Amino acid sequence: MASDFALTTARLKSLRSGKTVVAERAAVFRIEGTGALQCLQGLLTNDLVAAGDASLVYGALLTSKGMIVVDPWVLRQGDRFTLVIEAHAKEPAAQLLARVLPPRLAKISDLSDQWSIAWALGNCGFERLVRAAGAAQPGHGRVVAGSDDILLAGGPTQGAFHGLVVGPIEALGHLLDRAGSERGETGDLAAARVHAGWPTLGREIDERTLPQEVRFDELGAVSYVKGCYTGQETVARVHFRGHVNRTLRGLRIEGATPLDETALRLGDREVGTVRTVIRLEEQQLALALLRREIEEGTPLRAGDRIATVVPLPIILS
Repeated sequence: MASDFALTTARLKSLRSGKTVVAERAAVFRIEGTGALQCLQGLLTNDLVAAGDASLVYGALLTSKGMIVVDPWVLRQGDRFTLVIEAHAKEPAAQLLARVLPPRLAKISDLSDQWSIAWALGNCGFERLVRAAGAAQPGHGRVVAGSDDILLAGGPTQGAFHGLVVGPIEALGHLLDRAGSERGETGDLAAARVHAGWPTLGREIDERTLPQEVRFDELGAVSYVKGCYTGQETVARVHFRGHVNRTLRGLRIEGATPLDETALRLGDREVGTVRTVIRLEEQQLALALLRREIEEGTPLRAGDRIATVVPLPIILS
């Protein structure tokens, strides 16, 4: 079923330049120890070693068959790593980490009940947070430490946000107040992700999803040169010898009333499903998983609506 969010076109356009910050609870794990880097390097699809110290890295932890279990953001500080994961994925993440990480090399601390996070969607909002935390401005994909154990990370160049802030709940709340942040809602974050073509765990990503199906290559979330990690064989085989049968795509849908059908059809054939929908005044933007052979510009049917396939990131008209 598609996740449906409504906002104005003006609001969507302002998110990347304004001061909107979306605070939320998340699953937050701290992993540290002399073997933390080596252990996580053998789990994550991305390359923590190449990213270096003080880095923000996005990737996935996979099953042995290459399916995504969780897609953490990893903030590195030397041999200390902070993993940020969707709150609803806390239990599978905790079980996976406890099963594969040896305690003598990589100690796991669950900070989920004590820490929270905030996504700074616009550059202005992130700059205010950095100043309020008394920290230096981090570059894209870099991490700095602020006051009161706060961590601030610059988002990726093509990401859905300008910055990620992680820290103790009370301290983070005080920081947002000092910065004069404009508090956004879940719909703002969902809209930013759809606009940027960024998948979300539990929507575009489920237990049967391969990294290449949801743009992990384009997002720089998979390394093909780092060495072995769990699920690598499947990921590498798809990359070097084959292809996936479905891919994450953008849609522009006519009309603003909610969809009554999420299946996408080309003629009589079902070719994909709508996953997340942003309703604007006169149109809807969406992310969908489609058969790979469906070309950009193809008009599809979603119930009685025309849904046209568009490139990601989606360009607003």
